[in-house]
Amino acid sequence: MSKTYASFISIGAYVPSKILDNKMLEEMIDTTDEWITKRTGIKERHIANENEYTSDMGAKASQQAIERSGLSTDDIDLVLCATVTPDYFNMPSTACIISDKLGIRDVQAFDISAACSGFVYLLSIAKAFIESGMKKNVLIVGAEKFSSIVDYSDRGTCILFGDGAGAAVISATTDKDKAIIDIHASADGSYSDFLMTPAPGSVNPASQKVLDEGLNFVKMKGNETFKLAVKTLTKDVKNILAHNNIESSDIKHFIPHQANYRIIKAVGDALKLEKEQIVLTVHKFGNTSAASIPMAINDIYELGRLKENELMLLDTFGGGLTWASALVPFAGK
Repeated sequence: MSKTYASFISIGAYVPSKILDNKMLEEMIDTTDEWITKRTGIKERHIANENEYTSDMGAKASQQAIERSGLSTDDIDLVLCATVTPDYFNMPSTACIISDKLGIRDVQAFDISAACSGFVYLLSIAKAFIESGMKKNVLIVGAEKFSSIVDYSDRGTCILFGDGAGAAVISATTDKDKAIIDIHASADGSYSDFLMTPAPGSVNPASQKVLDEGLNFVKMKGNETFKLAVKTLTKDVKNILAHNNIESSDIKHFIPHQANYRIIKAVGDALKLEKEQIVLTVHKFGNTSAASIPMAINDIYELGRLKENELMLLDTFGGGLTWASALVPFAGK
């Protein structure tokens, strides 16, 4: 009996039409386009409309990914969503709502919370479900309405984040050449205060105090997070390449989490990657957390840069703290 592998067969994304650029932020807070660009590489970010929710964006990205896969919604037997900005506080899961909006019925669906590492975490879960024989076609979605947890008077965070969604279909195959090669995912909760949303939760239940102190907004220790991200991402990528006897020159597309251009450049330099290998979308989308990597994959796909069987190296780091990397051939067309 031939072995079953998991393959990455399609990609899709959705980006809201509204744009918040650096010049607009200059009118809102004490900052400048030059300051933001120099420190982050971000020029603009997209912001969802008031009545546009995380599930709406996730469903649109998912519809595109399913259509490109050549499958129908009836073929999907598991729906996974990574988000830190769910439609509702903990329940129902955004994955359940996305399933409903897609017309997917009587199928297992759940969310995970791994912040910016969420999409690669989902990839590892989908791979395990498929290779165990439990599922055949898994829809994975990274979707964020980050503007819903950003304090637009805090210049340390509001310049960074945007909204959007990305989705992929992961399917069973017997062709080893199309199989996801490896995924490394890890976490260290001792750094949990580096990037967090303090409320609402069991530590800080919903209250007037929470609202008065802005505990419902994302909080970040920027310098500490930056330093640890560069160190951790570089080490993780070197490990996954060495573990699989793959050279950095074998990577067609290095697709890092799009949080900060300086982090991406530092990791790229450490790996001696060529400029043409590194995928950059941070300048036009900002940090879209769990949606960041699938949005970047979709970007090069739509530009005609991502071809069948080309090897992608995914690399991400987020609140938790969490981090993950993956070696993934693109099995779509």
